[in-house]
Amino acid sequence: MSRVETAETRTDTGTGTGAAPRRVSPLWTFGLFRSELTTTFRRWRTLALLGVLAAVPVLIGIAIKIETSDGGSAGGGGGPGGPAFLTQITNNGLFLVFAALAATLPVFLPMAVGVVAGDAVAGEANAGTLRYLLVAPAGRTRLLLAKYAATLVFCLAATVAVAVSALIVGALLFPLGEVTTISGTRISFGEGLVRALLIALVVAASLIGLAALGLFVSTLTNSGIAAMATTVGLVITVQILDTIPQLHGIHPYLFPHLWLSFADLLREPYYWDDVLRNLGLQGVYAAVFGSAAWARFTAKDISA
Repeated sequence: MSRVETAETRTDTGTGTGAAPRRVSPLWTFGLFRSELTTTFRRWRTLALLGVLAAVPVLIGIAIKIETSDGGSAGGGGGPGGPAFLTQITNNGLFLVFAALAATLPVFLPMAVGVVAGDAVAGEANAGTLRYLLVAPAGRTRLLLAKYAATLVFCLAATVAVAVSALIVGALLFPLGEVTTISGTRISFGEGLVRALLIALVVAASLIGLAALGLFVSTLTNSGIAAMATTVGLVITVQILDTIPQLHGIHPYLFPHLWLSFADLLREPYYWDDVLRNLGLQGVYAAVFGSAAWARFTAKDISA
């Protein structure tokens, strides 16, 4: 059954947009979320994005394996980000997880999220299915929440795709063992896995502000391509602004500024300050742009 047909079959249980809505059961609301989730992950575009993200750790691992087998080094030194992780991969394949997340978070992950979030509402409007969904008893607010929740699930799925792919490739190409933290101490491999899981969750949570921004952009247009391009363009623009020294005063308020703070979770003991500031900033962006998306969507004229 197509999405349009599914939407049309709901119309006999609800009323028109001008009448008082019926009470919606939690089970129906969960069904709406499940429908959005299924629609999101059945799209070939979504599967292709997950495939590309999963391929990045494979390419990094193979490149480092080839380089080190030729007698070279795995990369230079540097701060607690990608370069420092790369130097540790040949000693412990678990570090490929951290390196892959550090490599994909600035570009690949936000672009993928921008595509999915930007298409959430605008894609439905462009396909002509949005007006059918809006006559269902859940109403606009629940529909928007379901779309945002589905986008957040994609954020988690995309991050997990990178992490799991990196863990498998790291285990196949490099040795595994005790993990040397950024602080210089050593922890067991099991604790290293726990930290990898925690870091993956933090990376996924770092994208919730961008997801809300993309959803807001998606409510501004009926063109899915325009919404996706605008969201991805905003990500690139903000990241460029974050690298300009003369704009250091606004850097702490830009949503990507503390994305790589997850590296502090590889210290002994954990260093939470920047991680919590990052999560708090993402919460502010989610609240602001989520509210803006709701205000726009509830007043949006859906005539086609």
